[in-house]
Amino acid sequence: MSETKRRAKYTLEFKMEAVRLVKGGQACSVTAKILGIPKASLENWVRLNAKGQLKGASDKPVNPEQMELARLRAELARVKMERDILKKATAYFARESL
Repeated sequence: MSETKRRAKYTLEFKMEAVRLVKGGQACSVTAKILGIPKASLENWVRLNAKGQLKGASDKPVNPEQMELARLRAELARVKMERDILKKATAYFARESL
């Protein structure tokens, strides 16, 4: 049996929120991983948004809870990345002082 892949459809609101996260300084690859979408799709959305051509599917609405969850996941990933950078910097300076 052959397995057919279903193409995911995202609402305009979801796409706009993802683009907003990228424009806010979040790395495109990190945002895509957090939201569970392909990085190439997110890059296309950013490019289309810059041209004013971003469109969404109207059959799958995203409720406010889902948008808030996506925002919180992105923020958590950013904070974890900052924490990891601080850990490395602390270890580096601790080695230097010995």
